[in-house]
Amino acid sequence: MSIWAYDVPVARSPTTSDVFNAVAEARRREILDTLITGEKAVGAIVDDLSMSQPQVSKHLRVLSEVGLVRCRAEGRLRLYRLEPARLRPMYEWLAKYERALNARLDRVDDYLKELQRQGEQQ
Repeated sequence: MSIWAYDVPVARSPTTSDVFNAVAEARRREILDTLITGEKAVGAIVDDLSMSQPQVSKHLRVLSEVGLVRCRAEGRLRLYRLEPARLRPMYEWLAKYERALNARLDRVDDYLKELQRQGEQQ
């Protein structure tokens, strides 16, 4: 059988349709990190991250589409700001893992205290 028999179109889901997929890209996370200090123009983001302007604009478009950043015009400048409330779904998803980790650490702490008490009794 020819290899070309396996070359069929495969349905692909959009990679940037939600917050989780949008922040999966490391460069987008870097852009969010630079916006945490406040509103910035594209040029400032380019300078901060040493990325090309087209790359930054492409990533900002994706982040805007999912609502993680907002853009406003000030004259010829386009200023972008972080919309942290849109990170809520990610925060809520991660919170259950944080609770589980904390519960495990509490159990380890209890175990270490018990070992310490046993050592003091000997």
